[in-house]
Amino acid sequence: MEDRKLYIVMVGLPARGKSTTSLRLRDTFNRSDIPTRIFNNGNLRRQYLKGGQSYAAEFYNPANLEGVELRRKFALTNLKRAKTFLRGRGELAIIDAANVSAERRQMIESVLDDHPVLYIECRNNDEEILYLSMLQKIRTPEFQHMSASAAMQEFTSRVRYYEQIYEPLASERNYILVDSLFNRIIKEKIEDQIPRYSRIRDFLVTDTVKNLYLVRHGQTFYNVEDRIGGDSLLTPKGHNQAQALSRYFSGKRIANIFTSQKLRTIQTAEPICQAQQNCTIVSLGEFNEINSGTCEELTYREIQEQMPAVHMARKADKYHYVYPEGEGYVSMQHRIEVGLKKAFFLNRNADNMMIVGHRAVNRMILAHFLYRREEDVPHIYVPQDRFYHIVSTQNKRVLELKHFGL
Repeated sequence: MEDRKLYIVMVGLPARGKSTTSLRLRDTFNRSDIPTRIFNNGNLRRQYLKGGQSYAAEFYNPANLEGVELRRKFALTNLKRAKTFLRGRGELAIIDAANVSAERRQMIESVLDDHPVLYIECRNNDEEILYLSMLQKIRTPEFQHMSASAAMQEFTSRVRYYEQIYEPLASERNYILVDSLFNRIIKEKIEDQIPRYSRIRDFLVTDTVKNLYLVRHGQTFYNVEDRIGGDSLLTPKGHNQAQALSRYFSGKRIANIFTSQKLRTIQTAEPICQAQQNCTIVSLGEFNEINSGTCEELTYREIQEQMPAVHMARKADKYHYVYPEGEGYVSMQHRIEVGLKKAFFLNRNADNMMIVGHRAVNRMILAHFLYRREEDVPHIYVPQDRFYHIVSTQNKRVLELKHFGL
């Protein structure tokens, strides 16, 4: 009879997305009636260690022999629990911990000797995202009694201690190295028959978006004047639109609102954020509006009159046209994709997320989900009095345009 049971062992430095990957794998398989359970070493540590020892970086110092032994005991406890789970009705047991040393992985394999072991290592070296991820970590209850600077220092020291003992996967029989920011398989090695391997692999390279609210910023003074680009402020009507959005979304839990670095998107996001609890505005340069180069802050009529060649060339092929000293839809595609990956990664622990963007930016985001022909993308409808609701998972696809009221 084919062995349908499997141990999935997570590997990776802190803040790389291991726990989120574990949770989503668990939910995916449980929805398919495949009994799956997570065994998280950090949860065990927080349960049994009280006071400063539960968060202090020195607990992770490889030279701290007491800490090393305690962490080994917690790991062994979870391994035994995972083994008991698979001896019963369980089919997938996920070991959620750093597991960055070869010694720890050898201990894991010596205990989990009854079913195949698949290692999944999450890697992410984007400095901006790591910093923002650490900010999220230090907002958890574990660090609430500390100042933000002290908590960041403790967590940074913890990461450094893990880096001291980190040894890449190499001799292990079965592993997948995944870029957890871009959902890409970096390397894989499979020597055994791994149950549901193709489904696990597909999961690792697929974005999961439970609820994305895609909003365009409110009306600006440049919108009224028909000017492009720039960094204009919201008009009174634009502020009213932002307030209406805040009322509409006040009953929904939104942990993160992603904006561009332009004032108009931040001004739109602020009242929405204020109506939430524990909401954070994250401004990403990848979501900045299309750079119009020498045409920045001109009206469309001024471009037509002063630069007729630019006007005609862009009209002939709006998607591929690139503004002089600027960019076009075609050259925005990569940065918009990067921005989406960053937003998905940072929002990985929440079901709802919001992006407050610009017309061209939102068109590119919609094209990511709609798979529109390139020539149609610059004409996707992106109004300022409605928003798009997007769901994109392995089991469900939704895209709807909704009014928020004024």
